[in-house]
Amino acid sequence: MTVLAIYNLKGGVGKTAAAVNLAYISAAEGNRTLLWDLDPQGAAGFYFQVETGGKNEARKVLSNEVELSNVIQESGYENLDVIPSDLSARNGDVVIAELKQGKRRIKSALGGIKNKYDVVILDCPPGLSVLHDNIFAAADWVLMPNIPTTLSVRSFETTIEHFRENGLPEEKVKAFFNMVDHRKNLHHEIVNQFHRNKSFFKNYIPYLSDVEKMGQQLAPVETYAPSSYAAQSFRDLWKEVRKVSLS
Repeated sequence: MTVLAIYNLKGGVGKTAAAVNLAYISAAEGNRTLLWDLDPQGAAGFYFQVETGGKNEARKVLSNEVELSNVIQESGYENLDVIPSDLSARNGDVVIAELKQGKRRIKSALGGIKNKYDVVILDCPPGLSVLHDNIFAAADWVLMPNIPTTLSVRSFETTIEHFRENGLPEEKVKAFFNMVDHRKNLHHEIVNQFHRNKSFFKNYIPYLSDVEKMGQQLAPVETYAPSSYAAQSFRDLWKEVRKVSLS
């Protein structure tokens, strides 16, 4: 089982759109795939029209009151299951900090389902905290979507520095550019600047209306615009991710 965390220190960089689309493509290729939404906004579950089955379920999972296997729901797509989130996940840092061996809570929870799935994708909230260190410990790869702007790239550099300072293997952090607007010179300049950086995938996701329509369609791009540039961009990115993480 390979665990991929879609993470960025910043919000608004397209983490959930990437998580949803990559999870769908993984499942469509035949991988038994689980998408675990750890963000209190619950956007990943929203896109798949899946809600938590009980009150404060997200918190109960993190606190070990509920087994992970008991909150998994079918997405409606073959090979793809979802663990939705709710607002109680906002207290995830506090809950995990109070647990014995809390630094490995997420990894421990995933251990109970390791024989059921080939790929697990974690849709992470923004920030850098105890919860995120938990995620970093559980993930085989940390995939960072970055808008090609100065502040977004700075968040990537901050994350790498955090890995170095805490003895985490920085080589498992892989970034890609997201929401790239070809009309902006700065976007072109920054994409070109990092083109040869081995931490960045070569493929990127452009800023396109077909991606924005996910909120209307409540579905991955591939399901309603399979011939679009957006869908092809996600497929190309997944091929690169797959080559690194599943080979």
